Amino acid sequence: MDGVINLNKPTGITSAKALYRVRKITRVRKSGHAGTLDPGAAGVLLLCLGKATKLVEALMDQPKVYRATARLDVTSESFDRDRPLIDVPVAAVPDAEGVRAACGRFEGVIEQVPPAISAVKVGGRPAYKRSRAGETLELKARTVQVYWLHVRRYEWPTIDFELACGRGTYVRALIRDLGTALGTGGCLTALTRTAVGPFRLAEAHSFADLESADGQEDYLIPLQRARDLLAQRPVPIPPRPER
Repeated sequence: MDGVINLNKPTGITSAKALYRVRKITRVRKSGHAGTLDPGAAGVLLLCLGKATKLVEALMDQPKVYRATARLDVTSESFDRDRPLIDVPVAAVPDAEGVRAACGRFEGVIEQVPPAISAVKVGGRPAYKRSRAGETLELKARTVQVYWLHVRRYEWPTIDFELACGRGTYVRALIRDLGTALGTGGCLTALTRTAVGPFRLAEAHSFADLESADGQEDYLIPLQRARDLLAQRPVPIPPRPER
């Protein structure tokens, strides 16, 4: 079996465990996922089976779209709700105009320090494992691309937003940095990946879909079809939503 599965990963499961579960369904051992989603995040997780594992790097280079909800009155060790929330005193509550202006400063090519609780390798080991062992880490900033950041709703202390970004961007780090810019906290409470390049959430399959399918044609994107979808040059950037 050679092709790509567009999986709608639920929350509460790691990307690796989602892949293992699909391996049991498809009985294909040679497989990998193209871009990790945190356990607390849901949405598009692309799984490459058989010869399609050669497409992993090309898929990871595709632009991604996320919808997110965050709170600006709290933070946490991981900058999401997977760790205990910590209240952050705020001297002045930012207004909607100030929030949108601050978000605009994070568009473009930016420098971003990944969260210490992340899969980024430090000395050959994932940062989260070293943090779990009690090490204090100072990760280096990386260059990432945020194509656009669109505020859908803001009502203190909650902000709902959508963004399109490139490879290696941490939404948790972005909300952390937005809070710093605003003089507030910053902690993700919900995150859904709605697209990876041409692969959309509306077309993604659940575990139940895969388990009940009559055949692989019900859920597998054939290898050549996946190659054709990735052949567009330049890579099209998702359009910014209308305000």
